[in-house]
Amino acid sequence: MAFTETKTSTDQDAPAPVEKERLRKLLNQGERPAPPSAFASARAFAWRSMLKIKHVPEQLGDILVFPIIMLLMFTYLFGGAIAGGTGDYLQFLLPGIMVMSIVMTTIYTGMSVNIDINKGVSDRFRTLPIWRAAPMVGYLLADMFRYAAAGAIMFGTGMVMGYRPEGGAVGVLLGVGLLLVFCFAFSWVWTWLGLITRSEKTVMSISMSIMFPLTFLSNIMVDPSTMPGWLQPVVENTPISQLVDGVRGLFDGTSPSEGILTTLIWSAGFIAVFGFLTLRAYNRK
Repeated sequence: MAFTETKTSTDQDAPAPVEKERLRKLLNQGERPAPPSAFASARAFAWRSMLKIKHVPEQLGDILVFPIIMLLMFTYLFGGAIAGGTGDYLQFLLPGIMVMSIVMTTIYTGMSVNIDINKGVSDRFRTLPIWRAAPMVGYLLADMFRYAAAGAIMFGTGMVMGYRPEGGAVGVLLGVGLLLVFCFAFSWVWTWLGLITRSEKTVMSISMSIMFPLTFLSNIMVDPSTMPGWLQPVVENTPISQLVDGVRGLFDGTSPSEGILTTLIWSAGFIAVFGFLTLRAYNRK
């Protein structure tokens, strides 16, 4: 009976000492690249969000088409009844409708965050050697492009309809800049909501239940002086009304310092409170 001898040595497949040393030298050659800066990380995630627009351009429909529909509808359907003529009402309405349309699109930031969370994409982001807040800031930076595009489309449509800003180009640019600052700050509310809710539908339902009363209880479409006395102080002091006052004043050339200052204070408060809540919720996911 023949027996075959088999080798069971565990060192048979182990690399030789020389091989180990050579491998160690190869791995130690040069210095490891430094981790990306906070700005570079946020810029990379902003570009990632921008690429979504390239691959799914139809998502711009709500941002570009909805504001034009709102402007045309309120100007020509309600302008005569509210202001006695469409021309005068357009001068009053356009800054307010621009604020309303763009602020309402900030909701999509929270929905995008929630989608990435549910898909598990954010789990991969947290393992990368990057600034922890980079994914959240990237969402917001990319949305600035969408807001600016919506503002430009709406302003161009208003000019065709007969709107003329008495504040000139400088006033318009400052007004749009103030609006973008507020939208960047206000978007932190929805990023936090996107992190703590289970589905994008929940984000949409909660955010719309907040945005509708917040935008309609404002000076966007009508002068608060025409409202009941008990309601006027409530309407005049909402963050949306203060923002509309600032943007409308800059467009008209009056530059109301109170509306501008109050808007900046609200913006700083949103970033301080909801920025902190967003990062804490993101780190605990």
